[in-house]
Amino acid sequence: MTQVSDHGGGVRSARVPIPDNPLGYTLVYVVDTDAGPVLVDTGWDDPASWDTLAEGLEACGTSPTDIHGVVITHHHPDHHGLSGQVREASGAWIAMHAADAAIVRRTGETRPERWFAYMTAKLEAAGAPEDHVAPLRTARPRRLPGFSPAVPDREIVPGDLLPLPGRRLRAIWTPGHTPGHVCLHLEEQHPARLPGHGRLFSGDHLLPEITPHIGLYEDPDDATVTDPLGDYLDSLERVGRLAPAEVLPAHQYVFTDAPARVRELLTHHEERLDGLRTLLVEPLTPWQVAERMEWNRPWAEIPYGSRNIAVSEAEAHLRRLVKLGRAEAVAGSEPVTYVAV
Repeated sequence: MTQVSDHGGGVRSARVPIPDNPLGYTLVYVVDTDAGPVLVDTGWDDPASWDTLAEGLEACGTSPTDIHGVVITHHHPDHHGLSGQVREASGAWIAMHAADAAIVRRTGETRPERWFAYMTAKLEAAGAPEDHVAPLRTARPRRLPGFSPAVPDREIVPGDLLPLPGRRLRAIWTPGHTPGHVCLHLEEQHPARLPGHGRLFSGDHLLPEITPHIGLYEDPDDATVTDPLGDYLDSLERVGRLAPAEVLPAHQYVFTDAPARVRELLTHHEERLDGLRTLLVEPLTPWQVAERMEWNRPWAEIPYGSRNIAVSEAEAHLRRLVKLGRAEAVAGSEPVTYVAV
């Protein structure tokens, strides 16, 4: 597998590995500007990943010390993890949407113990069995991935052009995967003159084969009932209408026909909501719903951490059904159960 790809028109990408993750790597894009190279995302905070990024930048004709700026699609550690090291090496600015920047600040200020207590309470409320919750009561790792992220120093404002001299890169707010996820529309003719409107750096919002995780927006101090799946579906339609000539995602590979991929994802989630509603002929907790939903492997084979993610995704779908009036929480149930209406 080639580590570096040239996408033409002053855009290249480097594959930066994600340790022990089936995704394999993050595609970090290098965009030439009149002020110097700008990165779209940076990759996971790991020594081997940093070395690979540095080697990739060298292969692109630059280096970490030459980076002018960093644009982050969203705050997850496989995208934002190395931003601090890039800034230390080059003095580059780091830009992120305000909603995700707030998460970065909050994460850095919150002790891991607070997060474990929060996750314990969330899983108990979701109906998780005691043998799953118990490890969280005593787990105290010294450092968690993403708990020492760089605080961005510039805000990405939806609809605005980013400060990239000589380029036209416009921010498109696409919440769902995270509350502050952004896609970046390069409003320039495709270098191979493919039909469509420019190119889209899609982060995790739009991927060629993977359906991105849509879970809950976690904030221990905010009890607001959000609708991340609704946010995501609205964002998908917005990107579909944009009709870029080519999509440059953060994982897998570059692809065309964004509207067709958007339709596939919209259909997938509608079918999943229908299937979930069928399950709710009897009252079920979010944990029980997650156990019965279709995943990429049987529930018994899903690792511990991935089960937490699955329950969060099940809850996001339940919230969507409730908002659509197709399900409701059973009054007085504890842990809470849901039933179709």
